[in-house]
This record gives sequence, structure tokens and C-alpha cells, in this order.
Amino acid sequence: MRVRVMVVGILVLALAMAVGCTPGEQQEEEEVSYTDISAAEAKQLIDDSADVIIIDVSPIYAAGHLPGAVNYYVGDGSLDAAIPTLDKDATYLVYCHAESASRQGAQKLVDAGFTNVYRLEGEYDAWVDAGYPVET
Repeated sequence: MRVRVMVVGILVLALAMAVGCTPGEQQEEEEVSYTDISAAEAKQLIDDSADVIIIDVSPIYAAGHLPGAVNYYVGDGSLDAAIPTLDKDATYLVYCHAESASRQGAQKLVDAGFTNVYRLEGEYDAWVDAGYPVET
């Protein structure tokens, strides 16, 4: 009799543990990130939406930048200072003259809760190589 009670108890405990670990209750957080896009895709994004905010995170903005771009240099804290003033619901295209800086800049926006963030693959050089216009 005691063995039967012990077996039933173990079965009830196992069932309770199994129910508590159902896949529906184990929700993983979805990782939010920026999207890398080519120069052609970036040009299309800009052409299709006048509301895209283009952010150059480089220290050499004056040497050449995408038309309409604003400069928030990631290395001196300018981007960090600007983030609280930016619209989290807007669409952003981030680029630089160096990949590491653009990745860092795009990730800073994502980490701050921005959800529509794109990064120009190949950076400024890819834009120029595609023959798209620049400003100085």
C-alpha cells in the first residue's frame, strides 16, 4: 500500500513539473536588432520615404556625406546626446566611413528602443561606388 501511495505521489509530482514546463510558458525574448541593407536598398528606402532620418556617425562628415544626412559622431558622444531628442518611431539609416562605428551607432539606437533602424552595408564607400549623389 505504501509503495502504491509513493508511486502515485511521484507521478503527481512528475505531472506537475511537466505542466509547469510547457513550451507556452517558456517565452524567449525576441532579440531586436538593426537591419543591414545594400546601397541600392538604402537609395530605394530614401526615395520611397521622405521621413527617413540619415545619420552619419563619422568624424569626417565634412569630407562627404549622403544628401540630407545629419552628423552625430559616435566617438565623441554626439550620438548619445542626440538619442533622447530623436523620435523612436521614425525610420533611421545609419552609416559611417568605418564599419565598426556604424555598427556601434546602429546598435546604440536599437538599445535605446528604436525599432526601425537600418545600417548601410559597405558604408559611405558603397554609396559612392554605386554612383549615388553626395554632399560636401
